Amino acid sequence: MNDIIIIGAGTAGLSAAIYARRAGKKALILEALSYGGQIINTPEVENYPGIKNISGFDFATGLYEQAADLGAEIEYVRVTGIESNADGSKTVHTTDGDRECKAVIIATGAKNRPLGIEREEELTGSGVSYCATCDGAFYKKKSVAVNGGGNTAIEDAGFLSNFCSKVYVIHRRDEFRADVHEVEKLKAKENVEFILDSEVTALLGDDELTGIEVTNKKTGEKKELEISGLFIAIGQMPDNTAFASVVDLDEKGYIIGKEDCLTNTPGVFTAGDCRTKAVRQLTTAAADGAVAALAAAAYCG
Repeated sequence: MNDIIIIGAGTAGLSAAIYARRAGKKALILEALSYGGQIINTPEVENYPGIKNISGFDFATGLYEQAADLGAEIEYVRVTGIESNADGSKTVHTTDGDRECKAVIIATGAKNRPLGIEREEELTGSGVSYCATCDGAFYKKKSVAVNGGGNTAIEDAGFLSNFCSKVYVIHRRDEFRADVHEVEKLKAKENVEFILDSEVTALLGDDELTGIEVTNKKTGEKKELEISGLFIAIGQMPDNTAFASVVDLDEKGYIIGKEDCLTNTPGVFTAGDCRTKAVRQLTTAAADGAVAALAAAAYCG
């Protein structure tokens, strides 16, 4: 019997493990892929208080080592559901059997949102990517495009501009959600071209991407761009369907939970990007992890 099972080993989950262990509780982290979450693919983190500059990999590794040194355990297994028992304890179902605990923290984060256009899945890995830092090196001295208008899209475009011959930034509006400073810095680069009020409407090429069709939303004008890579950065979506029977989800699939990280089910807490919230940053994920862990520890008694 574990005190607290934490589902997800991103910033929120690892922070929760640190606080759970410091509260003297036995903590088990269940992670389907690898520790770190999406931040592990970010080349530079410059907005975490107290740390001027660090790679996402080093940041995540530091969190992981801190949690492990405190005695938190981690198992790499996919969680398929949660069940509340009559005595208030929880059974966490996984692809490798069940795990028992007194409280659960769901910290599954979010995954990249697809464009939803024809052949997107087919060409993923053959010109279509959701991770510039993972796949950008394959496109050295080639033309690429980044689709999106948030910080991730602007950061991706800046990263790619360092070694790609041309980077198109395609955004459906004429204003960006990204930090103004970062947008202006990107606009100053000679090999970056902005295509605004537009969206990608078709992927071109047979076995590999050779270009895209872009449609202006205001005029309806279509044009084709010759590119070798398309990096999609249009936001994230949660993957919480496995928990729909035990916690309430909003219309977008996020777990309904406020700043106290409580869900509608006693003993089940939520932390990080998987929950309803206005700001999804490393700082808020870490804060959620601390809040959820302390609430779970109190629930365990």
